[in-house]
Order: sequence, then structure tokens, then C-alpha cells
Amino acid sequence: MTPVPKSFRPPPDSKMLTDRWLANYDRANYDRGLSASVLRRTHALIERPFGPDAHIPRVLEIGAGTLAHLAFIRHRYDSYIASDFDQAVLDSAGAIPLPAGVELMKLDGDSLPFPDDSFDRLIATHVLEHVPFPHLAIQEWVRVLKPGGILSLILPCDPGMAWRLGRYMGPRKQAEKAGLPYDYYMAREHINSIFNLHQILKFHFPKRAVTWWPLRLPLPDVNLIYAGNFYV
Repeated sequence: MTPVPKSFRPPPDSKMLTDRWLANYDRANYDRGLSASVLRRTHALIERPFGPDAHIPRVLEIGAGTLAHLAFIRHRYDSYIASDFDQAVLDSAGAIPLPAGVELMKLDGDSLPFPDDSFDRLIATHVLEHVPFPHLAIQEWVRVLKPGGILSLILPCDPGMAWRLGRYMGPRKQAEKAGLPYDYYMAREHINSIFNLHQILKFHFPKRAVTWWPLRLPLPDVNLIYAGNFYV
């Protein structure tokens, strides 16, 4: 008897997915269009409290990627470690001249090789939605922050209705042109919803300053971005 083939598409090669995503990321998200305008504007949200007169000596950025956030830093610093888990991303970021005090480092954000109380500020933009155990990642990030330190986060309001609609107006189309199965990739990558992350952050950080953008109302379905500074 001839075996009947199964009607199942095997998962795409993970390296292929990652390579195509990274090659397309800046073009799809920061070059032009609504998505670019949103992301550029929202990076500034967590920087508003920190003007050029502020001095925050030691800063660690987790998941810095292509260094999209660095240009929005307004405060002074002595040391700024921009880290990522992917060496290819770091190699790309290192191809451009870095400001004084900025260092690139390959790190796993779930297990940081620093003593307790090492940094004054930790930044993670568009990272926590990807982390399998977000409460444990937050605990590790707080461990390396000094008392009174600041955890700065930007999160997408996914799967809120506004965010889902916004996907169809920019990055999805660009990704599909690049041969990336966008909806499948995002389903695998955005494993934590804003509804859940918001509640986790509320529990852990009584002292916080949060902005929902663009409508400011604390409703995930009508906003695109959640941005906050959380004080430890």
C-alpha cells in the first residue's frame, strides 16, 4: 500500500527566519511609512524625564538590536553597554562609529554576568514580549539595578485591536515582500500579550510612570505602544 503523505507543512528553518527578519527589520520598521513614524516617536516616550542636565552613570540596554534607541538618549552617562544575544546583530551595529562611552556586548538577558547593584538604569525596548518567562527576566534585570535605579521598557500593545490593524499598514507587507511568513513569525515571537505584561509590571512595581500611546487611556485595544519607567 502506498503511504498517504501527511498534510502538514514543517516549520521553517529557524536560522532562515531570523536572518530574513534581521535583514528586513530596519527597512520595514524604521525607514518610512506609518510604522516608522510610530516607532521613532515612541522611543522618545521613556526619555522624556531625562534631559541633558541629568547624569545617569551606568546604563545597560538589553536586546539593543540595531541601536535604534540609542539616538533618543538625552541624559549624560559614563558607560552605556548595548547588548544583544545575536552576534550577527552586534556585528551589524558595530559597523558604525559608536559614541564615546558606548560598548557592544553579547549577553543573554535572562542571565547577566554582572554583580548585584551594578547599573543605574536598564533599558529594554520591544524585548519583554519575546521572553518565555517574563517575571524571571524582570527579576534578573532588577537584580543588577542599584536601589533607586530605573527600568525603562517599551512594549507593543499586541494583541490589541489597534496594533493588529497597524500590522496590515506597513511591516507585514514589507516582510512578505522579503519572503518572510510574517504572521507565522510574529505568532512564534510575540509570546506574551500586553494584557498579561501590564498586569505583571503593575504587580512588581508600585512606583512607576507609564504612558499609553497614542490615546493615553490605559486600554490596550485602542493604543499601539506601552512605555514605562519603573523605579526599584
